[in-house]
Amino acid sequence: MEFDKENMPKHIAIIMDGNRRWARKQGKSASYGHKEGAKTLEKIVRYANKIGLSYITVYAFSTENWKRAEEEVKALMMLLQNYLDDYSKRADTENIRVKILGDITALSTSMQKSILKCMERTKNNTGVTFNIALNYGGRDEIVKAVKNIAKEVKSGNVNIEDINEKMISDNLYTKGMPDPDLLIRTSGELRLSNFLPWQVVYSEFLFIDKNWPDFSEEDLDNAIIEYQKRTRKFGAN
Repeated sequence: MEFDKENMPKHIAIIMDGNRRWARKQGKSASYGHKEGAKTLEKIVRYANKIGLSYITVYAFSTENWKRAEEEVKALMMLLQNYLDDYSKRADTENIRVKILGDITALSTSMQKSILKCMERTKNNTGVTFNIALNYGGRDEIVKAVKNIAKEVKSGNVNIEDINEKMISDNLYTKGMPDPDLLIRTSGELRLSNFLPWQVVYSEFLFIDKNWPDFSEEDLDNAIIEYQKRTRKFGAN
């Protein structure tokens, strides 16, 4: 696919919605849908690296997902841990850097070890940065940032007058990364679901009526082409 190289998005965020709906249509369990969704994810990240994207951030498990059925949550956590343990080797070989965005302290000790091992193994890779939002909530992220800044104010290291947007951004999980240029949500749902509310204020949105396991490299191509047709004004006329 030929893109306008001067107008490529640096950072694409994806809400991978529709695994369970896809599975139901196949007469399969939710866990089967999540497994197929994981295969799609690996394919898309590999392709994102191939076409030269700098960052891709996906919504894997939200702080609200704990409310789902216990059996599904356990199966999903096991899948995610196995995915990290297995994928870190391939990501390293393919020069992909993996980062986890979210509160990992609420996860099991073994999951935390898998996360830290994966990030450590891939930290020096120079291809696409693959951010996995895991136990992530946008409002929770902002609350944590505010608390961190409040501690610095209390300790005398920061004056209230010095608090600005950059300081808040520097206390988010995405510190040092550009905000997403494009946000994609699959399955036809038209909402953010507490995903990167601070970071996507000027992102272009694209909602696709296709469940995540059916999302393809061609769909990503089409999303980038649609992005390149738009004029980003950032509040200007």
